[in-house]
Amino acid sequence: MSTDRTPSLPSLDDLLASARIVSLPLAVRFRGVDVREAALFEGPEGWTEFSPFLEYGDAEAATWLAAAIDFGWLPQPAPVRDLVVVNATVPAVPAASVPGVLARYDGCRTAKVKVAERGQTLADDVARVRAVREAMGPEGRVRIDANGAWNIDEAEHAVHALAEFDLEYVEQPCAGIDELAELRRRVKYMGIPIAADESVRKASDPLAVARAGAADLLVIKAQPLGGVRRALDIVAEAGLPAVVSSALDTSVGLSMGAALAASLPDLPYDCGLGTASLLGADVAEPALLPRAGRVPAQRVEADPRLLDAFASAPGRAAWWRERIARCHALLALG
Repeated sequence: MSTDRTPSLPSLDDLLASARIVSLPLAVRFRGVDVREAALFEGPEGWTEFSPFLEYGDAEAATWLAAAIDFGWLPQPAPVRDLVVVNATVPAVPAASVPGVLARYDGCRTAKVKVAERGQTLADDVARVRAVREAMGPEGRVRIDANGAWNIDEAEHAVHALAEFDLEYVEQPCAGIDELAELRRRVKYMGIPIAADESVRKASDPLAVARAGAADLLVIKAQPLGGVRRALDIVAEAGLPAVVSSALDTSVGLSMGAALAASLPDLPYDCGLGTASLLGADVAEPALLPRAGRVPAQRVEADPRLLDAFASAPGRAAWWRERIARCHALLALG
C-alpha cells in the first residue's frame, strides 16, 4: 500500500476506546465452531471490524487490523456498482441438511459447498454436492471449496468424482502453489477452473500464484489482504478474474467486502458476501443479508443494543484487547 494511501496509525488508546468485542452464535456450525468472535471499532468514517480467526498468529492478524483501520479511518475507493450479487455458502453439513441451509439465502443463484472436512469422506462430499445441485437445479451454479485439504492425487480423484455436478470452479483444492499448478495441468482438459484463496491471502507474496500459472481466478478477502485498496492492487497486478469472499464476518465486516466488490472494474463471479445468513445473531439491524441474491454496497452501522446483547464475557474481551495491542505494536513498527 503506497504511503499516500496509508492512514496515520490511530493510537492504541483511540482504538480501544471504541472497541466492542462480541460473541455471536452461529445458526449453522462452520469451520468447526459454533460462536464467532469479533472486535468492532468506530472510526471517523464509520464502523469497522477486526476478526482474524482465533488460531491466527499476531503477524498474520496485524494485516487484518490494518484493514480495519483503513476502512474505519479513510474514505474508500469510489464504487462502480451499487449492488453485489452473492452466493450461498453451504458448510460441511449432511446432505439432508442442505435444503435448510440454502433456504437461508434469498434468491441466490450460486452455491459454494465446503468439502474435504476433517473426519468426513469423499462420499460425504459427493452426497452434499449432489444435494446442492438438486436444490439449485440445472441453471444454478455450484462451486466447491476444499481449503487446501487435499494432496494432488486426492484432489484429482475428487474433481473427477464431483465433475458430474457441473462445477463452476474448484477453490483451493491443494495447499501449495506447485500442487495447484500440477492439478490445473492434470484437469485442464475437463474445463473446470482452479481458484486460489489461501495461496493469495496467507502468502508472503500474494502474486506468486498468478506468476506460477497455478490458478484461473483469485478469491480475495478484504480483511486478510490489508484492506480494500491493497486487495484492488493485488487483483490489478495479478491480471486474473476475482471473486470477493468473506471470512464469516459480521455485517460490518461484510460491508468492507462489499466495498471491495463494488470497486472492482470487473466482477464476473457471484461473491461470497452472504454469510451473515450463517449467523444466529449479528451486530446490525437490519443485517447485511442477501435480498434477491444481492447485498447493497454501503456502510453498515453497528447497533448499540446488539453490541450490548452479544458482548463477550470479560475474559474473552480481555483476550481480544490484548491481541489488538500486540497487533497494533506490530503495525507501529512498520
